Amino acid sequence: MNMDQALQTFIIESRELLQDMEAALLRVESAPQDEDTINAIFRAAHTIKGSAGLFGLDGIVAFTHVAESVLDKVRDGNIQIDGDLVALLLSCCDHIGELVADIAEGSGDVSAEKLAKGEPLLTRLNAYLTDDTEKTDGPSSVAAQREETVHASGGGEVETDNWHISLRFGQDVLRNGMDPLSFIRYLGTIGKIVGITTLCDAMPAAEEMNPETCYLGYEINFQSNADKAAIEGVFEFVRDDCQIHILPPKSRIGAYLGMISSLPEETMRLGEILVGCGTLTQLELDEALRIQRSEDANSGVSVAIGEHHRQIGEILVAEHIVQAPVVEAALEKQNQVKEAKVRESQSVRVDADRLDLLINLVGELVIAGASTSLLAQRAGMPDLLESTATISRLVEEVRDSALMLRMVQIGETFKRFNRVVRDVSRELGKEIELSISGAETELDKTVVDKIGDPLMHLVRNAMDHGIEPAEVRLARGKPAKGTMRLNAYHESGSIVIEVSDDGGGLNRQKILDKALARGIIAPNQNLADHEIYNLIFEPGFSTADQVTNLSGRGVGMDVVRRNIAALRGNIELDSQEHVGTSVKIRLPLTLAIIDGFLMGVGKSSYVVPLDVVRECVQLTEQERQTLRDRQYIDLRGEVLPFVRLRNLFEVSGKPGRREYIVVVQYGGQKAGLVVDELMGEFQAVIKPLGKLFGNLKGIGGSTILGTGEVALILDVPLLIQQAVNAEAQMALAQA
Repeated sequence: MNMDQALQTFIIESRELLQDMEAALLRVESAPQDEDTINAIFRAAHTIKGSAGLFGLDGIVAFTHVAESVLDKVRDGNIQIDGDLVALLLSCCDHIGELVADIAEGSGDVSAEKLAKGEPLLTRLNAYLTDDTEKTDGPSSVAAQREETVHASGGGEVETDNWHISLRFGQDVLRNGMDPLSFIRYLGTIGKIVGITTLCDAMPAAEEMNPETCYLGYEINFQSNADKAAIEGVFEFVRDDCQIHILPPKSRIGAYLGMISSLPEETMRLGEILVGCGTLTQLELDEALRIQRSEDANSGVSVAIGEHHRQIGEILVAEHIVQAPVVEAALEKQNQVKEAKVRESQSVRVDADRLDLLINLVGELVIAGASTSLLAQRAGMPDLLESTATISRLVEEVRDSALMLRMVQIGETFKRFNRVVRDVSRELGKEIELSISGAETELDKTVVDKIGDPLMHLVRNAMDHGIEPAEVRLARGKPAKGTMRLNAYHESGSIVIEVSDDGGGLNRQKILDKALARGIIAPNQNLADHEIYNLIFEPGFSTADQVTNLSGRGVGMDVVRRNIAALRGNIELDSQEHVGTSVKIRLPLTLAIIDGFLMGVGKSSYVVPLDVVRECVQLTEQERQTLRDRQYIDLRGEVLPFVRLRNLFEVSGKPGRREYIVVVQYGGQKAGLVVDELMGEFQAVIKPLGKLFGNLKGIGGSTILGTGEVALILDVPLLIQQAVNAEAQMALAQA
C-alpha cells in the first residue's frame, strides 16, 4: 500500500471512528456510569490521534490529544459526564471531522484557518484539565506506599513523572564480588536520583548479622528520559543476585497505550507487542516464558499444543512485571488485528463509481439477453431456445447479485438522527427522545443517499411544530418527554419509512382555513381527512404562527414530496389532533432494474413493476359495453376503480377485439389498468426520461425492449390515486 492509499484508509477509518464516537457520546449521556461506553469513546479518540501521528498530521494530533486528556480524566472518575461535557465533546467530534475533511481535500495538512476554529473548543477543554484533582507524591511518600508499590512492582502506577525502581539485592551479592552502591552510582549517569529510601526490614539482630551478607533494599525515585531496557541494563551484571522491578511514570502509561495502538497492523504475540512498545524487556519476557514452561511441566496435566495453564499476560501481571492496563491494551490490540484480518477476508472496499458502472453493464446485458431470446423464439430452434433460456436465467441471477452489492441497511442513516434530535431538542428547550426500529431493513444505496434530506426536514419539522412543550404535554396527560420514531420495513416489493411523533397532531380546521385563504381549494369543495392533511405538501403552505430557525416559512414540505416523487416513491400523512402525526414514505427497493409486467395498448407498450400486479381479468363483450361510461367495476363484490390507458395517453386507433384489466395494488389501495394486450413478465432496465418529459404525469421512466422499441414505465401510485379520485368524484356527482 503506497502513502496515498494509506492516507485514504486513515481518512475513511477516522470518519467511521468519529461516527462511533458520536454514537457512544449520545449513549453515555443517558448512562454516564457505563464504563464500556466511556472506554469506547476514549479508544476512538486515541486511535485517531495515533493514526494521525503516523502521517505527521500535527494539527489533528494536538487537538485530539487535549480531548483525549479530558476523556482520560473521565475514565479515572475525576470528571463526571454531564450534558454540557457531552455537547462539548460532540462539537470536538465535528471539529475533528472538519480537520479530516481538510486532509481529504488534498491540502496535505490542516489549514491554519481550520485550526483556529478549534481554539474556543480547546479553551473549554482546558478548563476541565486545569481543575486538577490529582495529587503528586514526593519522595517522602514512596516509602509509605512501599507495601502497595513494591508488591505491585509494575502492576501499579507512579503518580509522578519519575520512574520508581524497587531494588532488592540478594544476600550473596557481596560474596560474589559485587558492590550494590556502585550500581546505584552508575544509575545516576543516565538520569537523576531524586530520592532514595533504604529499607532495613530484613536486617536481623546485631548478634545474628553476617558482615558478608547484604540485608538492604532500596526504593528509588528516578528521573530520566531513558527507556525501561536502558534502566534495566544498569543492573545487568547483578541480575542473578537481585530482584528488580521498574515502574514507569504515570505519563509513560499513556505513552505505552499510544504506542500499542500505533503498532503495525500485523499478527503479533502478546509478548512481542509489549516488547515493541517498551513496557517489557526481552529479559523479563524470557523470565515469564520460563515460568510458563515450568508451570506447564510441573502441573502433571497435559494441555493441547499452543495452550497453557496460565497465559503469558496473567503471569506478567501476577509477577508484577507489567501493569494490567497495558496488558489489557495489548490484548485488545491483538483482538483488533484479528478482527481486522477477518473483516479483510470477508469484505473489500469498492469505489461507488465502479459499482455503478457494473450495474449499468448488467442492465445492458439484460437488454441484450432479451433481444437474443426474441430472436430465438422467431427462429423456432429448440436447442437455441433452451440455450437462451439458460442464459436468461444466469443473467437474472447476475442481475440480482449485482443489485445486492448496492443494498445497504438504512440503520446508518437513522443513527445520524440521534445527534439531530439531541441538538434540536436542546435548542427548542424540549425533552425529546428518538426511537429507532427496522434499522436492518435494506435498500439501494442510491436511494439511501437521496432520502437523507427529506427525512431531515420531516424530523426537524415534527420536533418544532409537532411535539408540544413539556408543560402542555403534562396538561394533556402525556409524559413530559416527547418521542420521535423512525421505522422501516418491506411491503409489497417496496420499502416503507415511517416518521412519527406523539405530539399535538395537525389541526384539521386550521389547514382548511389556510387553504381557503390561499385559494388552494374551493369553498364548497368536500375533502376527506387524508386529502386535507396532504394540503401541507402544497408549495408555500404553512400553518406556523411564527417563523423559527427550523421551519415555518412554507418552504420544504413541497420539496420533500418532489424529492420523494423523483425517487419513484410517494408520501402519505396521517394525523390525529393531540395524539400525534405519522408520515409514510414508500420507495422502490432499487432505481436500476426491476421485474416488470409488460402490457400493450394499440402499438404502444407499457411496464408496471411485477410486485404491484395482483391479477389480470379479461373483460367480456357485455362488460365492455357496460363499463364504457363508467370508471369502476364490481370485482367479486369489491368496487374497483380503473383507468383506461388508451384514453389517458390518447393512444390512436380503435380498441382491440379483447380488453383486460390489470389489477395493481400499492400502499393498501387497488385500481385497475385497462389494456389491449397482456405481454407477460419482463426484466426492465429503468432509463430516465430526461428533463423534457420531467412533468409528464403517470410516467416514471422508460425501458428498451428486446425489439429495440421503447416502452414506458408507469407511475403506479399516481395512477391508482387518479383512479380513486375519479371514482370518488363520480360517486359524489351522482349523489
